[in-house]
Amino acid sequence: MLMRTDPFRDLDRLTQQVFGTMARPAAMPMDAYRKGSEFYVHFDLPGIDPDSIDLTVEQNVLTVKAERLPVSPEGAQMIVSERPAGTFTRQLFLGETLDADSITADYHAGVLTLTIPVREEAKPRKLAITSSDADRQLTPMS
Repeated sequence: MLMRTDPFRDLDRLTQQVFGTMARPAAMPMDAYRKGSEFYVHFDLPGIDPDSIDLTVEQNVLTVKAERLPVSPEGAQMIVSERPAGTFTRQLFLGETLDADSITADYHAGVLTLTIPVREEAKPRKLAITSSDADRQLTPMS
């Protein structure tokens, strides 16, 4: 289940301004869709060093974790700081029909794209139909 709105976002911003820290990890916007026999998930991670991205799968739970360091040039006085920094985490629950062992990941232009194939045994398949009509002899009724 994915949360579409975040009622605590404003509270987190206020807490960050007052205490200078993130109260909890910031949200990681994503899109997910199925095309053919693969699922695609796109995460917006602008300004993230690819080496800070960590992907793990444990018991059909995919965890994406990334870190963005704050920009604070030495001797500068920050006027506005709206770009979230810190650790970003998102978890996805993978169904039994997905092949968690064959997930591929690509990071390009600030977008992390995961490709998750459907397991071979879960793909739709045609079934053969046999007919036993040819073996039956109809006898006329008297």
